[in-house]
Amino acid sequence: MSTKIEIEKSKTPLTKEDFISDQMVKWCLGCGNHAILSAVGNVLPRLGYRKENHVFVSGIGCSSRFPYYVNTYGFHGIHGRANAVATGVKITNPNLCVWVNTGDGDATAIGGNHFIHIVRRNLDVNIILFNNQIYGLTKGQYSPTTPKGQITKTSPYGTIEPPFNPGELVMGAQGTFFARGVDNNPKLLADLMYEAAQHHGASVLEVLENCIIFNDKAHELITSRETRDNHQLLLEHGKPMLFGKNKEKGIRLNGNRLEAVTIGENGVTLNDILVHDQYAEDNFIHLRLAKMKLPELPVAIGVIRAAKSIPNYNELFEEQMETVKASSKIRCVDDLLNSGDTWDI
Repeated sequence: MSTKIEIEKSKTPLTKEDFISDQMVKWCLGCGNHAILSAVGNVLPRLGYRKENHVFVSGIGCSSRFPYYVNTYGFHGIHGRANAVATGVKITNPNLCVWVNTGDGDATAIGGNHFIHIVRRNLDVNIILFNNQIYGLTKGQYSPTTPKGQITKTSPYGTIEPPFNPGELVMGAQGTFFARGVDNNPKLLADLMYEAAQHHGASVLEVLENCIIFNDKAHELITSRETRDNHQLLLEHGKPMLFGKNKEKGIRLNGNRLEAVTIGENGVTLNDILVHDQYAEDNFIHLRLAKMKLPELPVAIGVIRAAKSIPNYNELFEEQMETVKASSKIRCVDDLLNSGDTWDI
């Protein structure tokens, strides 16, 4: 059984104001980053940890200015290396709550290798992936999540590359937690962040956000008030997968694929609708939920996967170190330096 690592709680209640930085927020008006920052400010007091026990780590990009905007410890890394830095921080001090702020380009392009391996290792960190499907800081180049055929500054005739699906990457890397939120629902974002932080392992929260300057309305069909009822599947553990304005539509399993159906049509009843189990260890359904896309299927929002029974890297590492120290004559660097042959000069 692995060793459970607990993070120290604050002795006095904290508020959102305790986590507000004195730095000017330098994001464009209307950028989805503002909603994510607000949600983080709401969730940190709920977690109850001491301010000094939070660390925000970032790479490069608009999202990666995040450490300046929260009144905690932070590390602004280099492009694509946030997860490598976060790994070092968490292994060195497992009693910290480590957050990674990264964009779709930062995480899945130059940082792609670090991303899949921090997920594979199940390191106990919380990764917030800002997905606006574009490189915003460098002025509008297409990213690995840009839809095929989209015209951008670096694809004037339309991209010819199939895009990454971050949820599919997480599942392929044996991820234990994946959730998806939207920037115009900050309350849900805060709830998803809270669940991510409670998860003992690598948690990835993909946020579908808007870049008002270089990729405006990229997620409009999913997020707009006029279309979201039919284009979002809001998942809740233990409840049927229903969507539509009156919850008249649902998701059922047909063979090995998911399909959208309407209750009351062609003999479909509520009993045919899948019930969400976010805690299932097998990711067969989770992967298919993460891959759902318009126009055939709604986009899954909420906690898609939260497998609990898989131990995380930090707990296994601490347990291994304790076991080794118990049977070793060398327990620290001083012991190592004074072991073997020594002599005086």
